[in-house]
Amino acid sequence: MVSIALARTEHQAQLLAGLSEAEAARVQSALDFATPLYEGKTVFAGQDTLDFALGAAATVATLRSDAATRIAALLFEALEIDAGLGERIGMEFGKDVQDLVQGMRQLLRLRTLATMVRDAPVEGKGKGAAQAAGSQIETLRKMLLAMAPDMRVVLILLSARLVSLRYFADTKQFDEVTRQFARETLDIYAPLANRLGIGQLKWELEDLSFRFLEPEQYKRIAKMLEEKRLSRESFVQEAIARLKSELDSAGIKAEVYGRPKHIYSIWNKMRGKSVDFSELYDVRAFRVIVDDERTCYTVLGMLHNIWTSIPKEFDDYISRPKPNGYKSLHTVVVADDGRAMEVQVRTKEMHHFAEYGVAAHWRYKEGGNSAGQKFDEKIAWLRQLLAWKNDVAGEAQEGGGADWSEQMKSTTLDDRIYVLTPQARVLELPVGSTPIDFAYYLHSDVGHRCRGAKVDGVMAPLNTVLKNGQTVEIITAKGPPGTAGPSRDWLSPGYAASPRTRAKVRAWFHAIDQQETIADGRGQVEKTLQREGKTSVNLELLAQKLGFKSVDELYLAVGKDEFSLRTIEQALHADVNPKEPEDEEAAVVNKSRHSSVARGAKSGVLVVGTDGLMTQLAKCCKPAPPDEVIGFVTQGKGVSIHRIGCKNFAQLQSRMPERVIATTWGKTGSDTVYPVDIHVLANDRQGLLRDISDVFSREKINVTDVNTHSGKGLARMNFTCEIGSTAQLQKALQNIHEVRGVREARRQ
Repeated sequence: MVSIALARTEHQAQLLAGLSEAEAARVQSALDFATPLYEGKTVFAGQDTLDFALGAAATVATLRSDAATRIAALLFEALEIDAGLGERIGMEFGKDVQDLVQGMRQLLRLRTLATMVRDAPVEGKGKGAAQAAGSQIETLRKMLLAMAPDMRVVLILLSARLVSLRYFADTKQFDEVTRQFARETLDIYAPLANRLGIGQLKWELEDLSFRFLEPEQYKRIAKMLEEKRLSRESFVQEAIARLKSELDSAGIKAEVYGRPKHIYSIWNKMRGKSVDFSELYDVRAFRVIVDDERTCYTVLGMLHNIWTSIPKEFDDYISRPKPNGYKSLHTVVVADDGRAMEVQVRTKEMHHFAEYGVAAHWRYKEGGNSAGQKFDEKIAWLRQLLAWKNDVAGEAQEGGGADWSEQMKSTTLDDRIYVLTPQARVLELPVGSTPIDFAYYLHSDVGHRCRGAKVDGVMAPLNTVLKNGQTVEIITAKGPPGTAGPSRDWLSPGYAASPRTRAKVRAWFHAIDQQETIADGRGQVEKTLQREGKTSVNLELLAQKLGFKSVDELYLAVGKDEFSLRTIEQALHADVNPKEPEDEEAAVVNKSRHSSVARGAKSGVLVVGTDGLMTQLAKCCKPAPPDEVIGFVTQGKGVSIHRIGCKNFAQLQSRMPERVIATTWGKTGSDTVYPVDIHVLANDRQGLLRDISDVFSREKINVTDVNTHSGKGLARMNFTCEIGSTAQLQKALQNIHEVRGVREARRQ
């Protein structure tokens, strides 16, 4: 590891290495610009700003980056000192450098976002919670790439983070701040370096982070490595020398090199396999790269001939590639001194595919937690660009870095954006998404009830196009789920970028339209039943008889004019409607089995002091036992029986008091029923008439006439019913009062 304590002159030498004379002059000019600006300043870690900037730029230089990238690494801290320096940097060093510096400052926001994500509550428990947390970290990694306007900015960010970790280690800062910094690095930045193929940064980021997170484990493994380092290195070098000698003798051209193990990698292997340090085979390891597949097996045979193999540790991923396409031969052999070592044999093509293809090393090391093939392809392309830059470096052709920088600019993850909830949950959305897309991604009901949005704490229109890194808060309509819905405007261009969002909005309005059609069909059917005097019919059975699975299907067909009301009328008259159940406790009968005085049955009224007089119940007040009644002698129609208190009777009595005659109830048949009028006032709603009819059905009260009127949200209903006594009527009225929405239920 390059120590942060190295002299600035050594950093400067690294900074200018590999550049043409003109490019080196530009970088030196940037350093001269930064030196007085940074004097006496420190970065958040406490490190001198100039040392920090030099360290970051020197680290970027080790990646064979172009001059613009090195200059941006030197100058991005300038905007922290004076945000207005961006334009000046652009004028003096070019628009390319200005964009890189501003892009770097934008990415530094991710440290705050990472802290928010780390501290955010995770839904679920146990394994589910761990998966949710891992998914959020993975999304944050992609968010980092998506927020980078130029992928060179990511290289600067990784280098700057490594410099801070080196400083923490050199100054022995072990506190909560450094632990959090290390955790963010291990969760986000080290895996990103691995995915970009920058091995020298990846290993150092991991080891330094591990040092702060698990200091005791780090010291223990470091001590074991140090104790055995010289013997291990000499052992590997001797093995490599012996193998090369054998290969040369056989005329086989091959690259053979050691595979050094780092502390974090060793700890991961010990933890993953539950083995002790002494049991690790690949602490001592090397790799052999040859030209073709056949030679791989030749080299394998030579390895097993020179040393003793451990059969259970042999894996042939050439004849049986891994599901991701990875190919290589893995074997573990035991040397003459009894110590084991791991050897990998592969072709150059296999090695290239393992490093840059869809089976890149990071895939099986990190569990293959990928967000999609397109994302993977872009990462693989980035790694190829970095490798290409290393290949062409050293040619010292001015402008040679220009092609590389142009391709790095164009390689961004531009098909997705990453935004946050106020609780720091990261959401991945299509480019062009609006707050409406964001709301529906959270939950369909949140989307339906969305009425406004705040973007970064400021109210914004619902058709605002969201950008990477923004925090979005959805303002919803109050009330229980289902009481509010979307606007049809949301289906217009510009409101929703996601087809998933538009589909959910369309589904809402389809459901609403269907409910309205059902309501219209219900109204038509109920009016038909009223007209035919069949309001108490069992609608479920009627629907089944007519070929529908449910009443709503019948209503829907009628509402769409796909089923004729005439067919319903014919079914009712042809007794297609359900027959009355044999059990008398069942629903209301449309045709009363009782003797009704309205249809000629004896009223049971006796005229005091007289026998044989014809009597009839007055239609104005419809008396029924045990109402107090009074008689009025009519001309030619016998005695008309009224309820005491009847307004019509009061008028007749005032004009012709001589015709008033006392009456009382006598004995009647047990099946005699009397017509009465009932008035109901209720809040108008779907199914109201059905619910009231159910009451009459339960009380075995026959309804002979219904008249309804709706207006201003109220329904006024008048029923003519046949009852055996007022006690039966009172019970029915009490039950009607309990029907939802009923305000008043009384006898007229």
